[in-house]
Amino acid sequence: MASVTSIYGERVDDVEWRARVDCAALYRLIALYGWDDMIFTHISLRIPGPSHHFLINPYGFLFDEITASSLVKVDLDGNIVDPTPYFINPAGFTIHSAIHASREDAQCVIHCHSDAGVGVSAQQGGLLPISQTAMACTDDLAYHDYEGVALDLDERERLVKDLGKHHFMLLRNHGTLTLGESAASAFMRMYYLERACKMQVLAQSGGGLLTCDKHMEQRVGEQVKPAFTQALGGLLAWPGLLRKVVRQSPGFNT
Repeated sequence: MASVTSIYGERVDDVEWRARVDCAALYRLIALYGWDDMIFTHISLRIPGPSHHFLINPYGFLFDEITASSLVKVDLDGNIVDPTPYFINPAGFTIHSAIHASREDAQCVIHCHSDAGVGVSAQQGGLLPISQTAMACTDDLAYHDYEGVALDLDERERLVKDLGKHHFMLLRNHGTLTLGESAASAFMRMYYLERACKMQVLAQSGGGLLTCDKHMEQRVGEQVKPAFTQALGGLLAWPGLLRKVVRQSPGFNT
């Protein structure tokens, strides 16, 4: 079994390098779980430190091609900070920059266009409390109406207002979004949200949905909070996920 230290390589004490490895691992994991959309959608991760610098994918790369060294470092305005042969999709960072700027706890933002996620985002009732997995999300879930391709900077203010203090979001007619205090917590939330959407689509194919009330949603939401914190997501799940990427999508940490 590969150790976490060996996954980060010789530059284990380099703060930016660790962030790059974690961010590249996220891209590979999204691809492994089938939530990617070719070269579209984005994951952004803040590099720890006083500067508001972020890592995002080089535009044109498939998610299973992303490596730690190929990630592009940008500032809050999407300007590329360090020399790189690559470029980014400005529209891709519009949503992310708004969240990073407004939420100090938004160290990582993940946005997906999965079939199930888009399917549920296009339903008038949104995500329904029909499974334990869904109720882990619904009490902390926000919605934002579709405004077209994210090119209008004015949309950022409305998106941030809709998000509020929530950590999960369904972008109507568009897809899923989660944020977290780390790569681990953002991914754990996306894992729950995407699975909840898939479960809902499957349940709807059988008809006669059995839903739970608001009290149960809140109860389950409180019970599962540790699943998204550093204690469970970071210390237990994330090392295993890194080992999964090493086995199934090697080269991400180069």
